[in-house]
Amino acid sequence: MVFQTDAGAGAPQPSQGFGALADLFSNIGPIAIGVLLLLLVASLYSWTVILGKMSAFSKATTQSRKFIRAFRKSTRLNEIAAFTSEYSASPLAQVFEDVYETYKRVTGGSGPPKNLAPLERTAQTAASEAVTALERRLTWLATIGSTSPFVGLFGTVMGVVDAFHGIGVAGGGSLKAVAPGIAEALITTAAGLFVAVPAVVAYNQFTARIKVFAAAIDDFCRELLNSLEEIPVRAPAPPRTASERIERS
Repeated sequence: MVFQTDAGAGAPQPSQGFGALADLFSNIGPIAIGVLLLLLVASLYSWTVILGKMSAFSKATTQSRKFIRAFRKSTRLNEIAAFTSEYSASPLAQVFEDVYETYKRVTGGSGPPKNLAPLERTAQTAASEAVTALERRLTWLATIGSTSPFVGLFGTVMGVVDAFHGIGVAGGGSLKAVAPGIAEALITTAAGLFVAVPAVVAYNQFTARIKVFAAAIDDFCRELLNSLEEIPVRAPAPPRTASERIERS
């Protein structure tokens, strides 16, 4: 019996999975490596901002709910001021602190304010500062999300240039000639999208949540100013009788 040998048995098999990815990385040049390092730094910073904002927004939402319940149950401003520090992550508590300080300065700490204009200005300023604090570092997400695909595209263009250069040097379009350039183009394109997509999604979600916070802050400002305006006027002390004046003299 004659056995037929497999001519391709000794030929190297093409890499698959992580091996193929390792082969692609081994063929990329210094420009593509620089692009990938830049995208890596952008991705790390983007995820730092995303995770930090997720934690901050979750804490602000929880504490705001607790603060507004405690605010509506309280009947005295000094009682509210006493526990406001427990909700430091809540933008509503921050607004109350600023408005309450202005209220004490205007009225001396008791009675309804004669003029709501100073309190309204303070409430608007405090609300703007609270929203600005929530928006901090979000512009970086927008910047990373919008520029990362173009950084990856730069690597793609340079990869195509390398591929054509390889064809010119080799005098033909063999796989060995174009592999380094094609590897650079594919990897940098994928890396740019990998960095940009989470940043864009997170930016849109955080922007929507900030709009909800801003609406809640505006509603709280109106509720707080209405409460200050409805503070009852203290009744004047009754005049002392002649005998009381003699006893106190």
